[in-house]
Amino acid sequence: MTDFDWNDFGPETRAVRAGQRRTQEQEHSDPIFATSSYVFGSAADAAERFSGKVPGNIYSRFTNPTVRTFEERLAALEGGERCIAFASGMAAIAAVGMGLLKAGDHVVCSRGVFGNTTILFQNYFAKFGVPTTFVDLTDYAAWEAAIRPETRFLFLETPSNPLTQIADIRRLADIAHAQGSLLVVDNCFLTPILQKPLELGADIVVHSATKYLDGQGRCIGGAVVGRQDLLDKDIYPWLRTGGPTMSPFNAWVFLKGLETLGLRMKAHSENALQLAHWLESQSWVERVYYPGLPSHPQHDLALRQQKSGGGVVSFEVKGGKEAAWKLIDSTRLLSITANLGDAKTTITHPATTTHGRLSPEDRAAAGIADGLVRIAVGLETVEDISRDLSNAFSPW
Repeated sequence: MTDFDWNDFGPETRAVRAGQRRTQEQEHSDPIFATSSYVFGSAADAAERFSGKVPGNIYSRFTNPTVRTFEERLAALEGGERCIAFASGMAAIAAVGMGLLKAGDHVVCSRGVFGNTTILFQNYFAKFGVPTTFVDLTDYAAWEAAIRPETRFLFLETPSNPLTQIADIRRLADIAHAQGSLLVVDNCFLTPILQKPLELGADIVVHSATKYLDGQGRCIGGAVVGRQDLLDKDIYPWLRTGGPTMSPFNAWVFLKGLETLGLRMKAHSENALQLAHWLESQSWVERVYYPGLPSHPQHDLALRQQKSGGGVVSFEVKGGKEAAWKLIDSTRLLSITANLGDAKTTITHPATTTHGRLSPEDRAAAGIADGLVRIAVGLETVEDISRDLSNAFSPW
């Protein structure tokens, strides 16, 4: 299975087939290699593998066949030369920083990112002498003005969490490269099925595999995808040394998730668009944020850059935090949890969950209002989702 040029195959085929190496048992499903270490043929063989002169498995902290299959499959889907898997999405982002940055470097980051990402840059990278400048996602003049000679990379999510703002990846890639910086894109919301940042000029793509790559909320994991030379030189040594390792079992679960990724992303997007239209018609909704809606400020860009709007819809409820909490608490079908990308629809209040560790000033700068509600639309019948929301509001 590894002799194919996966660029000749469609994304659905890559999601099912890429990266698999059958053992002598000729298994049809991907096996789980539940082992911490590997046996060498001789002392010389062990020495050559540890030194990197000969490829092969060494220790499952950084070499495992099941994890490698997941890495090769995701790389094939993203169109990258190399993928490195990690224990979580945040571990993947941290690895980009630990691998690429040194004291005195600088990062430019969008304000519209996951709250923990902001804290990672703001509180932790800063402790090691790496400051971060935060800018509005769609203010390209601000991106360009924020870059310094020591800026190592620009970081963004598109669509953003939770307002689904869209950035022009190609434009930001040009801005970064003109100044000698890299562009790092979090592609968690859309996956390579709906968006291919590397094709648009990004240098590195990061994922929380916990979300849509899994698809059923079972495991925690992350990944970094990009050029072979860049990842091998700067990112892989951090995995080998620091050990934020994806487990073989989790990698196997993600492999099973990838097999249905194309079907699921299509269904998530269709349901989300239908729900977004319904929400726009509700009198108790102040505003709806969804790239598939013509009312979205970057709708035209989304049509050019993405295959569809994805599965996340956010909206502001009239009445602020009190009304948002009351709506969330009154639902019966939807799951009150901050995870997303699940087959089950989830609902959360970003200002007090995913972005709750940010200061009120930082939340305001990111546009996270107290009345904002985020729904990650699942695979249920969409009329049941809207009825649950309508019933939750009706007693008011």
